[in-house]
Amino acid sequence: MSRFFDLVSKPARDMGGYSPGAPAPSREVRPQLIKLDSNENPFGPSPRAIEAMRSTLAAVNTYPDDNCSLLRHKLATEHGLRPEQVLVTPGSTALLGLLCQTLLGPALNAVTSQRSFIVYSLAVHAAGAHVIEAPMRDDTFDLDAILAAIDANTRLAFLANPNNPTGTMVEAATVERFLARVPGHVVVVLDEAYYEFALHFAAQRGVTYSRSLDYLRQGASVVVLRTFSKAHGLAGLRVGYGLGPAELLGYCARMRNTFSVSSVAQSAALAALDDQEHIQRVVENNALQAEALWQGLNDLGYRAVPTSANFICCDLGEDAAAVSRRLQDEGVGVRPLGPWGAPNCIRVTIGTPAQNAAFLNALRRVAERGFIVGSQTLAES
Repeated sequence: MSRFFDLVSKPARDMGGYSPGAPAPSREVRPQLIKLDSNENPFGPSPRAIEAMRSTLAAVNTYPDDNCSLLRHKLATEHGLRPEQVLVTPGSTALLGLLCQTLLGPALNAVTSQRSFIVYSLAVHAAGAHVIEAPMRDDTFDLDAILAAIDANTRLAFLANPNNPTGTMVEAATVERFLARVPGHVVVVLDEAYYEFALHFAAQRGVTYSRSLDYLRQGASVVVLRTFSKAHGLAGLRVGYGLGPAELLGYCARMRNTFSVSSVAQSAALAALDDQEHIQRVVENNALQAEALWQGLNDLGYRAVPTSANFICCDLGEDAAAVSRRLQDEGVGVRPLGPWGAPNCIRVTIGTPAQNAAFLNALRRVAERGFIVGSQTLAES
């Protein structure tokens, strides 16, 4: 028995921690490592955001605006909502935690899908509650199964759309039918971290991605999550936000840490919103390279899932953890999906044309050495 085992809370004893992708290595250790394991923006932040950060540095001796007032009002205006319907947090994952602390507790539960964003389970368990994971269907959500899993003790339902790590999207009409059947005691969290990418893909494919803000304006019990970590390239600053009913977000705001979003992050986010040319460049590259990467993986004999996000899920037909280690030896980092219950799959971020080509070449070299070839395993020589 360890020294603090009997002192810490049951959630702290029972839950596992989050395992992030590999940290960016120093140039001295591995100067050529290409990080395609964390869905980061390969183009970085907008030049306007960088300049805004520089201009804020001289004032970091003072605390930031605790209410993120300028950013909240700007987001409210852009989305056609009242400022009280916007809550800015240090990344959208922080808002997940606030929602769980506000709505959950022992004997209560939240419902989501298998092979979805792994932080859902962590946030639910940290609140002392139970998570129910409905089975997937064909790499995407089975919304009927999620509805069937909801019971009298359910308070939250999480839908990552597009889903991480599969990259699959649920169209707006399907989400609407789902929401119409959700009981009134359940708040639905529509996690749209990859919103900008999904919107672009949907326009290309002639489908409707999201009407999430319409549901909110109509008074539905939904909270929409967005982030500056992906298309805006500000992952290192940790700034995201939620759009939801003013009363519910007011309760969540009581639970947050004071001064949790830095002044540098707030300034960068404000500037990033104004640089639509940068966002357009990012999403257009992503769409073009998604097709190239998907085709390259299929040409190598693997089953890659068509994506609506900035990453691709691929079934290697082989132990993905072992393959990812060998890819790292080749200078490329990818994410094996064993923790999501998919031990033969990897998630690879869509990078620049050069990064994607390097990844495909590295995977080909690994295959040629006999570790994997499509769905068939060869003996190592």
